[in-house]
Amino acid sequence: MKVKVILKSLLFSYAVTGAFLLFLAFLLFQFDLGEKPVSAGIVAVYILSCFSGGFMSGKILRKDKYLWGILVGAFYYLLLITVSFVVQGKWEMSLVHAVTTFFMCLGGGALGGMLS
Repeated sequence: MKVKVILKSLLFSYAVTGAFLLFLAFLLFQFDLGEKPVSAGIVAVYILSCFSGGFMSGKILRKDKYLWGILVGAFYYLLLITVSFVVQGKWEMSLVHAVTTFFMCLGGGALGGMLS
């Protein structure tokens, strides 16, 4: 049961990611945004996606909500890193960026779980 909820929440997080990235791409082409707004948008996508997955898992499981949100954020991060590595064929992320992204995913998931 709990594994199913985590997988559903993770799938929902990636659906939210896709929607936000499409919106970000639209804004990029419509307004010719620079590198900094796009980077900020990607950070926001990570946090909001993990937040939504953590919120969903917390709503369904109703006990230890923040822990389930953290778990969704951790799995989101692992899948994100794995897909990035497979697509690029090499590790292109600095350690600082990897650690920062990890804590953003955990924090977004935990916050979503707590607020559910």
